[in-house]
Amino acid sequence: MNNPEYVKIGDKKYKINTDFRVAIECNNIAQDDSIGNTERPLAIIYKLFGDEGLDNPQDWDKLLELAIKYLTLNKDTSGVDNNTEIDMDFSEDMDYIEASFMSDYRIDLTTEKMHWWKFYTLLEGLSNSELGNCCVLNRVRNLRTFDLSQIKDNKERERLAKAKEMVALKSTKKEVELTKEQEESMNKLNEIIGFKK
Repeated sequence: MNNPEYVKIGDKKYKINTDFRVAIECNNIAQDDSIGNTERPLAIIYKLFGDEGLDNPQDWDKLLELAIKYLTLNKDTSGVDNNTEIDMDFSEDMDYIEASFMSDYRIDLTTEKMHWWKFYTLLEGLSNSELGNCCVLNRVRNLRTFDLSQIKDNKERERLAKAKEMVALKSTKKEVELTKEQEESMNKLNEIIGFKK
């Protein structure tokens, strides 16, 4: 699978800002309820395609469609289960992600420029084994989704509950009431970046 560098609309090519950090920023923009519903798609277009994308409003709909394809790695997200428990947040977990890339791949994400598609593929391939060979990110993700009812010993269950609380995502701790229109807009933007909630 080739990592795309450009998108094409008619005979016009738009350079994509392919740095994985930019895709993560798009994820943050999509989830930021302080940004208006009209501004969010434009902010994503700007982040990915720069001034050139913003300067061509006739292409905005197509650019947004291509942004969705790019951010979701051209994968069909229509069958994605939106009730899946959230076990990771790119921004909150960046320290764990950086440590895991260093331990598994010897890649320093603080200095490495990396294409979003390569980053995502490597993220999916991080070690995750029941036998203990598991990177720190996946240990944290496994703990977040661990079913405490499986533990019969009260002290052990209490210990794991405290550990689970220590690594809980801040973004899932607070529930924000959204209007129906805001919720529909958020769902569309979540589809753009393949965010599961």
